[in-house]
Amino acid sequence: MGVKLLVLISMMLMMGVISHGAGKILKLTNNSGGGTYLTQDEKWFSQTLDHYSPTDHRQFNQRYYEFLDYFQKPDGPIFLKLCGESSCNGIVNDYITEVMNRKQNVSSYENSWFVFGVSYSGALSAWFRLKFPHLTCGSLASSAVVLTVYNFTDFDKQIGESAGPDCKRALQEVTRLAEEGLSNNAKAVKSLFGAEKLRNDGDFLYMLADAAVVAFQYGNPDALCSPLIEANASRNNLLDVYADYVKNYFFGSFGASIETYDQEILKKTTFNGKNSDRLWWYQVCTEVAYFQVAPSNDSIRSSKVDTKYHLDLCKNVFGKGIYPDVDTTNLYYGGTSIAGSKIIFTNGSQDPWRHASKQKSSKDMPSYLIKCHNCGHGTDLRGCPQSPLSLEGDASKCGSPDAVQKVRQEMIEHIDLWLSECDDQGRSFFM
Repeated sequence: MGVKLLVLISMMLMMGVISHGAGKILKLTNNSGGGTYLTQDEKWFSQTLDHYSPTDHRQFNQRYYEFLDYFQKPDGPIFLKLCGESSCNGIVNDYITEVMNRKQNVSSYENSWFVFGVSYSGALSAWFRLKFPHLTCGSLASSAVVLTVYNFTDFDKQIGESAGPDCKRALQEVTRLAEEGLSNNAKAVKSLFGAEKLRNDGDFLYMLADAAVVAFQYGNPDALCSPLIEANASRNNLLDVYADYVKNYFFGSFGASIETYDQEILKKTTFNGKNSDRLWWYQVCTEVAYFQVAPSNDSIRSSKVDTKYHLDLCKNVFGKGIYPDVDTTNLYYGGTSIAGSKIIFTNGSQDPWRHASKQKSSKDMPSYLIKCHNCGHGTDLRGCPQSPLSLEGDASKCGSPDAVQKVRQEMIEHIDLWLSECDDQGRSFFM
């Protein structure tokens, strides 16, 4: 490997979400599986609250971490790993603030910078390179959702494709049984899943769909499909089997919370540890949508999880007048036609989010699809399977570890080349 990880600055803005974003990762860990930290030393700097207001000068303390063990002093490259969901435009400027702070107050050398991100932060990585090409040597946009989508029907379609015909049929039957149960005895069917608190039937059905999503998104399809297919073949009650999966895996091993789906909790503006997804939903409802609606035909999720459900959620949680302006976001950044350069795009074949990413290579923007049975979200960086979530998954457990390693090698070669070109050009950073 020609380029070592020299400096990793991780901007920890907030917790991520489950199938809506990058995952609940709040620490820098190693990849040995021991759960140890690369660093626990929190660092802080003053960040502007609103980059677009000429009169609002308020600031807040923003946290980040540094990992310096491999830094080649004094002028080695710096790798910036982005995190967090927040306003598309505002958060990109948050990171430029940090880059300038590091440049002006910490290092007097023209270090080369390279930006990393996964999922939404993968899109931020691409957008940062697009907006500030003079500040970076390139970026890695892993599972980067650069295309905002209003009705994201391809999401559910990909779940069906990833599941395969037998598992798909079982999941569709689970949905049918759940809808039937809601009509006959809503309290009983919700109790089966430990979801009595979800008074809104739409929230309950959304949760049921999301529970299936994480198995494919994070590389553990067998945890879901094997028991369902077996139960279907032996004519056991599929709803009971799925309820066991939801309680033991989704809420248990994976660590999801029923409160994540409760609009009454999402409405609370004071952070209480249970409503952090309010932050993601605000972005959904104002900028990016990604409404995970049921396709008109052959859907897995309930047809009641439709556009109206999402719009009603936005109105109920945030009030009237909230609407996702996806066209403006795509027009501003270019969607999958992003006019950038030196950006690496990667996606996992089983990941439903890949349909909001750039999946075709173009000049100076190579795109790689990692194909394997459990290649999901951010597989190039996280490995697979990766749930319960960890910063580094185990690529040896992937259905095709060679496919992962091949793409990783391609990434390394691009990073090597682009950093070398920065060196040859005299690092035009802030010149």
